[in-house]
Amino acid sequence: MSASLLDVETKRKLREMNATDLLTAIDTQDPVVSAGMPFEDRFRLAVDEAYSSFTHSKVTGLIRRAGLRYPNADLRRIDLLEERGLDQSLLSHLGSCQFVTRQQNVVFQGFTGSGKSYLGCTLAKRACEHRIRAHYIRMPDLEEAWTAAQEQTGGAGKFLRKYAAFTLLVIDEWLLDRPTESMRGMLLELMERRYGETSTVFCTQYQQKDWHQRLGAGVHADAIMDRIVHNTIWIETGTYNMREHTAAQT
Repeated sequence: MSASLLDVETKRKLREMNATDLLTAIDTQDPVVSAGMPFEDRFRLAVDEAYSSFTHSKVTGLIRRAGLRYPNADLRRIDLLEERGLDQSLLSHLGSCQFVTRQQNVVFQGFTGSGKSYLGCTLAKRACEHRIRAHYIRMPDLEEAWTAAQEQTGGAGKFLRKYAAFTLLVIDEWLLDRPTESMRGMLLELMERRYGETSTVFCTQYQQKDWHQRLGAGVHADAIMDRIVHNTIWIETGTYNMREHTAAQT
């Protein structure tokens, strides 16, 4: 199993099978340490090392493709929990991603600057670390993408399939602008496809009592809310302005 025992043809075959990580793990084994080890133990160590490298690459790719506003967000390093009224045990529970397994939604609601976007990104990043496909998008960007999709043949269906497929979808600035009739129709279809199948995180300034009117106060508003509010964890992020706090620390 040491590098000297792998001929050129064997290495070529490993590369052709996309087993480069395993080849690297074998090549870099310490010959002094592994000399007296049974074949099974040496192979197990090589596989463990290769798997660790594979997992790291997988997670790194998921985080990159998630489009996070704060790619360095870390749920384990949330500042001023008490001052902001945040529940550490609840955040830890969310960090386990059990809410995704249960197809629950999460709402972060609070004043401007209270850290809603950052918290949304922490959950998306934790999901990626659990090898769950996640995506972050601001609602204005979602609307812009929807408008562009409708101008393409089959674009609307492709758009809905794309955003329905994310196991965890973070929608930031939720209801910052009142959605148009077309946008409300899209949101209803999107929430219908995601309901009971996936999880959505909403980051918003608006309390639940304000959602209905901002969604148009009609049947679309009723239907959209019905697919969101009944299986959702609501978290108030308070009034503490984290942007001011961060600026004061620099």
